Amino acid sequence: MPAFVKRVLIDASVEEVFRFHERDDALSLLAPAFPPVRIIHRTGGIKIGARVELRVCSFRWVALHTAYERNQFFEDRQVEGPFAKWVHRHEFEAAGVKARLTDRIEYELPGGSLVNTLFGWLVRLGLRNMFAHRNRVTKEFCEKASMGSA
Repeated sequence: MPAFVKRVLIDASVEEVFRFHERDDALSLLAPAFPPVRIIHRTGGIKIGARVELRVCSFRWVALHTAYERNQFFEDRQVEGPFAKWVHRHEFEAAGVKARLTDRIEYELPGGSLVNTLFGWLVRLGLRNMFAHRNRVTKEFCEKASMGSA
């Protein structure tokens, strides 16, 4: 199964970085300009049972949060959308006085291994671009908040 892993070191505490992800506006802040992402409905934040419905380009995407351990990780799974499988685990760990945020995504395109082989590069390119944006935003917000509390 294809996987994507992206790590970033943030000059803030694990608690600060996790708190950022708990913000009501975090998903809006993390959404890149392209592809366009619109939040249709959401309930429950990032805890188990939380649900978010998005419009990504022309696709309806519904994700359900299935795992949560404060200041350690949370996980969301696509229950409806463009992928045959999508599991996104957000992991938080201390790295000295900094925090390491790791995003792990397991995904499968519909159509099986041939489709994944032919078009997986396009998914990886999109994920690299999306997480470059998300990591930039997370660092900016968390490091600014961390400096304000120092």
